[in-house]
Amino acid sequence: MRHYSSVSSVTMIGLNAYRIAVEVDVDKKAVIHDIDIVGLGDTVVKESKKRVKSALKNSGFPFPRGKITINLAPSDIKKEGSYLDLPMAVGILKASDIVQKDISKFLFFGELGLDGTVRKVRGVLPALLKLSEEKEKPTVILPASNESEASILKNIDAYTVKNLSELVAFLNGNIKKNPIAYKEPELKHIVAEDFSDIKGQEFAKRAAEVAAAGAHNLLLKGSPGCGKTMLARRIPGILPRMSLEEAIETTKIYSVASLLDGKGLVIERPFRSPHHTASTTAIIGGGSEAKPGEISLAHNGVLFLDELPEFRRDVLEALRQPLEDGDVTISRARLTVTYPARFMLVAAQNPCPCGWYGDRSHECSCSWNDIKRYNKKISGPIEDRIDIFVDMPRLEFSEYSEKRKSESSKNIRERVERARERQYARMKVLGKYFNSQLNHREIEELISLDSTGAKLLESAVEKLRLTGRSVDKVLKVSLTIADLEGSEKVLPRHIAEAIQYRKKEVNL
Repeated sequence: MRHYSSVSSVTMIGLNAYRIAVEVDVDKKAVIHDIDIVGLGDTVVKESKKRVKSALKNSGFPFPRGKITINLAPSDIKKEGSYLDLPMAVGILKASDIVQKDISKFLFFGELGLDGTVRKVRGVLPALLKLSEEKEKPTVILPASNESEASILKNIDAYTVKNLSELVAFLNGNIKKNPIAYKEPELKHIVAEDFSDIKGQEFAKRAAEVAAAGAHNLLLKGSPGCGKTMLARRIPGILPRMSLEEAIETTKIYSVASLLDGKGLVIERPFRSPHHTASTTAIIGGGSEAKPGEISLAHNGVLFLDELPEFRRDVLEALRQPLEDGDVTISRARLTVTYPARFMLVAAQNPCPCGWYGDRSHECSCSWNDIKRYNKKISGPIEDRIDIFVDMPRLEFSEYSEKRKSESSKNIRERVERARERQYARMKVLGKYFNSQLNHREIEELISLDSTGAKLLESAVEKLRLTGRSVDKVLKVSLTIADLEGSEKVLPRHIAEAIQYRKKEVNL
């Protein structure tokens, strides 16, 4: 005697969700009593049979005797993770006639504890977003811990359950439940650390404002204690408030990475600061499950690399393509995943290994070769992808003891937002958002220099030995400075300020 059931669910590959059918066949006449899972599942999926069996028994449901075959269709798509526990259990309950009502309209996903509890799973938001795009409004059963992610979507009916007993009672109509109520996302700006806390460093603060306005990559160089990290940590506070589209993009990545911690929508711009010992996989992403790395977790926010020359060479070189393209593709034997990685890079470094080269009060203890070797750890191609270079001197006591508060993050952010609005109005037809995204052809179309500006730029190319990419960087930064000023044209003074932000050669 055979019993068959089919339960709908989803599987995630990167940020993409695919509908799958969990088919359960129970052969009660079979001599061997076991569960066999087929359909290209990973190790976690294969282990589901032990969790499902214990969860059913400990929830008070009889486990069917015989051979149980579970097929995850289509079989050519790789299935990963523990969110197929719940649909497998429901399939067995349906095939055993314990669930008696029609469940064809439902989709299930969730992990099972051995006691029958339904536990939180990662990647719920991307899956729900994909389902919400379908013509017919889907009905989904989720773990109660994933409620916050489902509450930000309109075109979906989602119900949460805490355990298998509650789920069976709901499916059989013994209890009633209301779908998760939609909550209007509140996109507000939360500033914990303010620019007004920074003493002195007016040139560096201006450079940070320009960088934030055009989403330009920034490198801060200075001796220990000059305020590099302090300045970098306050940059998210002067970036514009995230749009709903940006917030959903960022939340999808954090959902797949299991970093939401019960929060619904990520409304603050990310600030990621990995340690310099981080591996390429940690920064770029990857591993057996092709999880997003730090550059994707910093999407729509800031990636801060402190002590930049101390990062491994292969890690820094791996940043080249994401910095140019705004996304990263991770290829494995059975799958290829693309994650967004449009972030603002902020890096910091000392001028030499001991940190005191060029300081007026401290003597540098490094040799000529030490300083040269230290500064050459950052390759030319990586430096070419940095728009703004800033040397930060050590604070004098008069600056440190200054009682007057400097300009607040709120005031700076208002100027940045106005500059971003000008950029978006100018570039929305190009499908771009920031000046830093412009290519050479677009720069030529948007920027027309007068004779004075052209001569100034030509002189800078000769003296600073700028590459073609560096010239484009100067022009893009000039355009951002003009946007901050509200100028329709890039003027010579904008070019002059942008040139100040190029790298200064170390005189050894």
